[in-house]
Amino acid sequence: MALGPRLELRHTQSLVMTPQLRQAIKLLQFSNLEVAAFVEEELERNPLLERDERADIIPERPALDQREPAQRSGEAEPVSSDLLMQAGTLPGGDQAPLDADHAEQFDNGPSEGGYGDAALSDWSVGRGAGPGAGPGAETLDGVAQLAAQTRTLRDHLGEQLRLGITAPQERLIGAHLIALLDGAGRVLVDDASLARALGSTPEVVAAVRARMMRFDPVGLFATDLHGCLAAQLAERDRLDPAMAMLLDHLELLGRRELRRLQALCGVDAEDLADMIAEIRALDPKPGAGHDVAPPQPIIPDVLMRPVPGGDFLLELNPETMPRLLVSEAFHAKVLLRAPKADRAFLSEHLASANWLVKSLQQRAQTILKVSREVMRQQDAFLRRGVGHLRPLILRDIAEAVEMHESTVSRVTANKYIATPRGLFELKYFFTTAIAATAGGESHSAEAVRHRIRGMVSAETAQSVLSDDAIVAALRYEGVDIARRTVAKYRDTLRIPSSVQRKREKSLSA
Repeated sequence: MALGPRLELRHTQSLVMTPQLRQAIKLLQFSNLEVAAFVEEELERNPLLERDERADIIPERPALDQREPAQRSGEAEPVSSDLLMQAGTLPGGDQAPLDADHAEQFDNGPSEGGYGDAALSDWSVGRGAGPGAGPGAETLDGVAQLAAQTRTLRDHLGEQLRLGITAPQERLIGAHLIALLDGAGRVLVDDASLARALGSTPEVVAAVRARMMRFDPVGLFATDLHGCLAAQLAERDRLDPAMAMLLDHLELLGRRELRRLQALCGVDAEDLADMIAEIRALDPKPGAGHDVAPPQPIIPDVLMRPVPGGDFLLELNPETMPRLLVSEAFHAKVLLRAPKADRAFLSEHLASANWLVKSLQQRAQTILKVSREVMRQQDAFLRRGVGHLRPLILRDIAEAVEMHESTVSRVTANKYIATPRGLFELKYFFTTAIAATAGGESHSAEAVRHRIRGMVSAETAQSVLSDDAIVAALRYEGVDIARRTVAKYRDTLRIPSSVQRKREKSLSA
């Protein structure tokens, strides 16, 4: 057999992840905020992309004294069909009848390279005005969002430090304590370490810390929970020996060992209940929540509302739909005089812009399709509540909409739907199944957790249910569940054990 170089032709198949395909997959799993940020980056990078800010302006109608005599005398005034369709008084000639079923309808957008419905142009990314807003709506909305600058907790404490402490050395110690303040309002460094670092004595540091623990809010700068609560009780003149003993044994209070606490504090059950109520009224983390930015409201991706006849209508939220157009006119104008290198640049960015618009449209259609199927299978939840959630997995939806499970997983991640029963993440409707006792239809794990929460909420001091009792009650209702599963669900719901619940209810009684 001769050895030597030779040429061979082979045909092979391989799956190649193109940049466009990776972009489409990435957009599919993005939340609406991440999509908005991504679109903003593309608008800055691609000169052929522009935001669609076209507004459907209702034409101005003349006043009565400016109309023709025939119109003033009662002759009907011609009204444009565009105005009728905007006002919603009559359906247009090409519109569906009023009794049509809109549940399966979705607008694919204009044919000019844009994305979304033209009536939603004012809901483009970055604008705050709603549909039909005037020219000054965006400016007024921006002015309304300009909130007054609030002082931080450190600014507030620094002002109290300047007013309450005059000695330069003590002010330096106080400023250092403010700088070491953590999110809960603690300073975990002890007085001796601070004294060595600042060239002072532990006694001076302790005195400054004690004075600053009375600053507003009271209880800051403590090294532990005991000192924080003690400072607040001292401010209220309630730090007596019995209360100090209770603070020294907070771990017994956490375990609800009330009889032992009565013996240690030398009080009866009624006095102990009053002392515990006073401690519960204190703030264990006085520094928390001061410098935290207000939480951003969740904007749903899909809106759902009931319609006459008992059905529900699903539609995409226009506020989360980016409005993009491809500037083909600008491309054609520049392409005529552009050199060869610039033509390649323009062609590449034109293809990228077209693909982005197509990907956004495909993303919207996929979200709507998956959401519609999820809510169709959870129809009992919409009509009767959480207790009627049915078990659902990704494979069920993937088979129904003829998609891959990974695609359904990406669509339901970080997507929210506003239902008549509240705002939920799409992942909420996917729960595992728990078998029925008589071999009937299985139960949803979320429905079982909801039932356990309801049982515990209905307890009294004389009827506290143990885990075994909850298992027996659920099996009587047809749910085949184990005790360890009930204990696991109770822990996820942050429900204490039956012993602790019995102690709490006896204390409150």
